Amino acid sequence: MSGGSAAPKPGDPGVRTGRTAGPGRGGSRFGRLLRGGGLLQDGARGGPVLRLFARWVRRPLLPAVRLWRRNIQLRIVAGTLLMSLGVVLLLGLVVIVQVRNGLLEAKERAAQSQAAGGFSAAQDRAATTPSAPGQQDGVRAGASVNWRSTLVEQLASGGQSAFNVVALSLDTGDTASRGARASGEVDPTTSIPADLRHSVAQGTGTFQKFTRIHYTSGKASESGLVIGKRLNDADGDQYELYYLFPLNQEEDSLTLVKGTLATAGLFVVVLLGAIAWLMVRQVVTPVRMAAGIAERLSAGRLQERMKVTGEDDIARLGEAFNKMASNLQLKIQQLEELSRMQRRFVSDVSHELRTPLTTVRMAADVIHEARVDFDPITARSAELLGDQLDRFESLLSDLLEISRFDAGAAALEAEPIDLRQVVRRVIGGAEPLAERKGTRIVVLGDQQPVVAEADARRVERVLRNLVVNAVEHGEGRDVVVKLAAAGGAVAVAVRDYGVGLKPGEATRVFNRFWRADPARARTTGGTGLGLSIAVEDARLHGGWLQAWGEPGGGSQFRLTLPRTADEPLRGSPIPLEPEDSRRNREQTAAGRDRESGRLTAVPAQHAGDRSALAVPPRLPAPSRATVDPTALPGSGARVVARTATDGDAGGGTGPAAAGGNGHLEREDGTRGR
Repeated sequence: MSGGSAAPKPGDPGVRTGRTAGPGRGGSRFGRLLRGGGLLQDGARGGPVLRLFARWVRRPLLPAVRLWRRNIQLRIVAGTLLMSLGVVLLLGLVVIVQVRNGLLEAKERAAQSQAAGGFSAAQDRAATTPSAPGQQDGVRAGASVNWRSTLVEQLASGGQSAFNVVALSLDTGDTASRGARASGEVDPTTSIPADLRHSVAQGTGTFQKFTRIHYTSGKASESGLVIGKRLNDADGDQYELYYLFPLNQEEDSLTLVKGTLATAGLFVVVLLGAIAWLMVRQVVTPVRMAAGIAERLSAGRLQERMKVTGEDDIARLGEAFNKMASNLQLKIQQLEELSRMQRRFVSDVSHELRTPLTTVRMAADVIHEARVDFDPITARSAELLGDQLDRFESLLSDLLEISRFDAGAAALEAEPIDLRQVVRRVIGGAEPLAERKGTRIVVLGDQQPVVAEADARRVERVLRNLVVNAVEHGEGRDVVVKLAAAGGAVAVAVRDYGVGLKPGEATRVFNRFWRADPARARTTGGTGLGLSIAVEDARLHGGWLQAWGEPGGGSQFRLTLPRTADEPLRGSPIPLEPEDSRRNREQTAAGRDRESGRLTAVPAQHAGDRSALAVPPRLPAPSRATVDPTALPGSGARVVARTATDGDAGGGTGPAAAGGNGHLEREDGTRGR
């Protein structure tokens, strides 16, 4: 548990302002809904339901969408099938329309010819049949009915199933009383359209219409063509004569054409899809092979090559790819050989220098012990010689340690340790330097054990480097060491209030031999390799070593380690940007002004205005506090890749945050990146 940490600020990385806002401000979603008048206002009730429904519908489609986006062969084949299907449907529609029109036109011409002959025969029969004079009206009506029945039977006898004949009276709808007759059990009332009867009754020519033919025997209705004309019977009375032509044969022919087109179209679409799949496969297969070989090359298998056959464009692409891979392998081998030579040179020189250095050290110790007998100038020279020999030995030790990291020979001896004990030893060793600087080292969060599986020697070396650097660059102000543990991670943050880091310096602070101010004098005479070794120690643990800083506002270095060795980190219990940073203080002041209704601007602080810092030169006694739970996960800084510098093969840049900008990204936690 960490101490001395205040409530999380809205600007802290990893803090969700909607959940940390107080109830008075309505920061949560529930509070916003209450302010809006409940769930029934502004569609707030339907919004979550629609989102849940959309998520429920989209979840089963995600694998198909992922396959569609990643498989170019599937997209091309599917596109070919869809376009082929569209073309086949369009052509089939055109063919069906043409066949249908042709069949109907042929049927219409034949029906008109047949009906014209029937109308002429009916008219001739009426003209040649004499009317019996002196008959009463009832007898005359019966004779008219018999005449029409005979006429319908005679006209329909020549058609059999090809057509039917219907005779209707003109002046009344009561067809039974005026001799309505129909052949083939046709229902004249429903089979003859009313508009057609009206046209026949009003005109003198021949009229026709496509309709449905119904039967009184229960037979299913069928499509047909009705042709009618107004005629005179033997008594001189007008009546309507209709020819009904079924379209069964035409419908059967059209159905056959549709089935043939559907079968042929389906076969064509499947054939085109298979052809597209085969053709695309010839192009996609080499591309997939090249992608797989490229992935294996990036994984370090530099001997992989593409199989080249033929002399086409794909073959030339494969040859160019193989040539590129060969050149890349050659260059990498040369660089690896050069790197091995450099590491061997550094290691050999470091080892070889130890023997003469030991001899020189013995001689220097003798001279240093006898300096009281020398004159002041010689005695001072003996002291300088001893100091520089100490620095020389430290540099050799750091070079040997760096060479072990570069060669991959560094081993981790992890065991459960309490970081509080490590911090106490580090602070005890840095107390003399802190007293000379007038700095007090304050520890927060050491009330409860902070246990993790780690290498105590390496962790102590990292913290010693961070604390000494903070004291040296703290400008005499307090240095705060904060410990915390949460989830599967533990963290130690070292905060100083000195000169800080300029924008961009936090990304270079872990480079080998890099110094923020080359003209600045070092009290401890560092070698410039301390932070480089520290970040390698953190990576060896699977942890993070990150930096934050702002000009004139100090800096903070955070070491995050997993509780269990080889456990991946998902976050840190301590935010990288401290709560008393300039940006957080400005956001807090602006929020306080908004709450009180006073929209006042927060004055900007200059980098050199150290008196404006919220932390006084002497901090009060540390108070007991809890870990900020919102800082885990997602409080890591952005990852900075290793860059190669002069004389530094492989680089040593560690993960850091851009100083002063407050923009943090999640650390991916990969080891040795």
